[in-house]
Amino acid sequence: MTENWSDLSARLQGALALSAPPIAITFSGAAPDGVAAFDAPMPDPLADGRTGRVPAGCVFWIHGAERTFSTVKADHGNCSVGSLTHGFATLDEVAGNGDVAALLETGWVTMDVVPQIPVVTERPGAVTYGPLADTPVEPSVVLFRVNGKQMMVLSDAVPGLRIEGKPQCHIVAIAKEQGEIAASVGCALSRVRTGMAATEMTCAIPAAKVAEVIDAIETNAVADAAVARYAGEDALRFA
Repeated sequence: MTENWSDLSARLQGALALSAPPIAITFSGAAPDGVAAFDAPMPDPLADGRTGRVPAGCVFWIHGAERTFSTVKADHGNCSVGSLTHGFATLDEVAGNGDVAALLETGWVTMDVVPQIPVVTERPGAVTYGPLADTPVEPSVVLFRVNGKQMMVLSDAVPGLRIEGKPQCHIVAIAKEQGEIAASVGCALSRVRTGMAATEMTCAIPAAKVAEVIDAIETNAVADAAVARYAGEDALRFA
């Protein structure tokens, strides 16, 4: 591997004081040698045929903070939106599914917007998730969860940081396909399925840009610390 991912993971986690470790997401033609498949049971399919090993692909982000595993198309199949953004399915293949119908009926999304959602363009044979510190393969994208203060620090370090809304999972496609750093405020669909805290947001960085982002965060941290000291001292006048 071209980078010391264990070192970069420690630096990123330390620079932002992350509560959960950053994860590596790797798109590949097949599962990497020696990486076990995600093995949760597959529930019975719904009437439209949907099922998967988790409610949605974003749930793999939570498990990926704890261990490394590989996934295939079927594992992601319960969520049509995630299957679309990760390149496992086309819009034509998921448009008739029940979850898509529910999102359209509630007005959560409109069909004219759906074709504009960023997606992974080449259908992967496998997607591997796991702690960045332990990644056995070169990642495609590094993803991590942040709170408001951490997003502030990140925004200072990355001028023009792209901040996205729903669906949350499309920031992975932005990072992979467009080479851009993208943060997300989250979405109602993902928050319920992942159990993410209301204070948490996410950020996806193309793997090739991780080192430069960490350098920028660490540089900005010096200025932030100086300003915080000034503000603290100035506030003493009002005590």
